Amino acid sequence: MFSKKPVPGQDTVSRSAGPGSAMATPTFSVLGADLAVKGDITASAELHIDGHVEGDITCAGLVQGEASAIHGAIRAQTARLAGTVRGGIEVGQLVIVKTARICGDVKYDVLTIEQGAHIDGRLSHGLEPATSDTTPDLAS
Repeated sequence: MFSKKPVPGQDTVSRSAGPGSAMATPTFSVLGADLAVKGDITASAELHIDGHVEGDITCAGLVQGEASAIHGAIRAQTARLAGTVRGGIEVGQLVIVKTARICGDVKYDVLTIEQGAHIDGRLSHGLEPATSDTTPDLAS
């Protein structure tokens, strides 16, 4: 009554979300205010960071909260910075809001700075496209 024999040819194993499902490819990840990370972060999705990060961040898009602190380099296609950053920044479309405190050189393609933002570093327009020629050869 309660036991059921498997039918030949029928798959009885339940499948988890595979690489093609929506669960496997989130559109953004959140690091909360109570989170502190030591180490580099690499993400293909957008990141929203409210906590503290000691390490380099590479992602498609970055949104930084006002109370957040990042001590490391930032590389992204787009970024909205509202907290403290100590390190180099390379972003295609960059928005620095009035609460931001930046200490480091900034490379950008499109830049918006709100009145009241603090930047201690050099601003450079124009990012070099990433190519295989600029990738270091580790074999030599």
